[in-house]
Amino acid sequence: MLLARRAGATLADLELLQFHPTALVSGGERDGFLITEAVRGEGGYLLNNQGERFLKRYVPNKMELGPRDIISRAMITEFEEGRGFDGPHGKYMHLDVRHLGEKAIDRKLPFMRELGREFVGIDIVKDPIPVRPVQHYMMGGVDANISGETEILGLYAAGECANVGLNGGNRLGSNSLSECLVFGAAAGRAAAHYAASAKAPTANPVAAMLWDEARRVESEYLEKKGGNERIGPIREEMQREMDAGAGVFRNKDGLSRLARNLGGLRERFEKVKIDDSSRSFNTEIVAALELDFMLEVSFVMVFAALAREESRGAHARRDFPERDDKQFLKHTVAFHTNTLAPRLEYSEVHITHFQPQARSY
Repeated sequence: MLLARRAGATLADLELLQFHPTALVSGGERDGFLITEAVRGEGGYLLNNQGERFLKRYVPNKMELGPRDIISRAMITEFEEGRGFDGPHGKYMHLDVRHLGEKAIDRKLPFMRELGREFVGIDIVKDPIPVRPVQHYMMGGVDANISGETEILGLYAAGECANVGLNGGNRLGSNSLSECLVFGAAAGRAAAHYAASAKAPTANPVAAMLWDEARRVESEYLEKKGGNERIGPIREEMQREMDAGAGVFRNKDGLSRLARNLGGLRERFEKVKIDDSSRSFNTEIVAALELDFMLEVSFVMVFAALAREESRGAHARRDFPERDDKQFLKHTVAFHTNTLAPRLEYSEVHITHFQPQARSY
C-alpha cells in the first residue's frame, strides 16, 4: 500500500480493520496463529476466568457462532471488567473443546491439536486453548475500481492490498480468497488490455526511479553514520501503541494520544542504526523498510479513524457508538502529503441491491 501511496495513489478506508477473536496466545513472535472458526463451529466454548460462557451476555442467540467483531468486543469488555485470564503477554480467554472428545478432535481439528502441542505445549484434548483478539484483515487499501484500476495509469491492485468497495465497513469470513480470485482475474484482464493498447515509452522512467530509490536506501541506511536506535524495540512499541489506541475499541483521546506517540516513534526511527552493510540478502534492511512503511500506514489509519466520528462495522468508537449514515455512509480517501498527516476526502458508496440496516442478534 505504501509503495502505491508514495507513487501517488490514494488509499481508501484504512480505518476499517477486522479483528479475529481467537488467535493463539503463546508469547513473543509465535503469537497470532489463528485458531480457526471451525473450532467454534464444531462446538468449542469460549470461557472467561469464572468458567462462564460469557457470550450469553452479548450474542445469546448465536453464542460462539457470533460475528467476529462482536465476539472481539465482548472479549475486550470482559478483560476490562476483570474476567479474563492474566498471562505474561496480556489477558486471554479459554477456548475449550475438551468436551468434544479425542476422536472428534483428531478427525475434525487435527491441525489445531498440532498447533497447541507445537507452540504452547498443551494438548487441546485435555487443556483449554488460550486465545485473544488480533488484527486480521484490512477492509481498506489502495483505492481501485472493480477492474483493479487506480488513479495511476497502468497501476492495478487486487486482493487485501486493494479497496474496490466490496467489503464495506466489515467483511464476511472466508471471502478473502474469492475476492483475490474474482478481482485478481478482473485486474489481470484490465492490465493485459491496457498493456496491449498502450504505446511503448521512448525511455524507461521506472529505471531512473529504481536507481533513485536504491541510492536513497543506501544513503539513509547503509551509509548513515551514528544512530543508536534499534528496529525491534520501535516495532514492538508501535504494535503495543496501535493495539491500545486503534484496536478493537477507539475514542478521540486514545487516537489523539496514539498520533502523538507515533510521531515520537517516527523521530526515533530516523535514528535507527543498521549493522548489516551487505548489498544482498540483507534482512535487516528489509525489516527497516517494513517498519518505515508500517509507521506511515499507521498514521493514515489513525487520522482516518479520528475523522470517522461514528461506529460502523469493525470501526467501534466508544465516544460515537451509533452509525451515522447521513455523514459517513462514504469512503474515506487519503491523499499523500509532505507531512505524516494525510489529506482526507470522501467518496460516495455504490449501493446496489441491499440498503444498509442495523444488525441485530
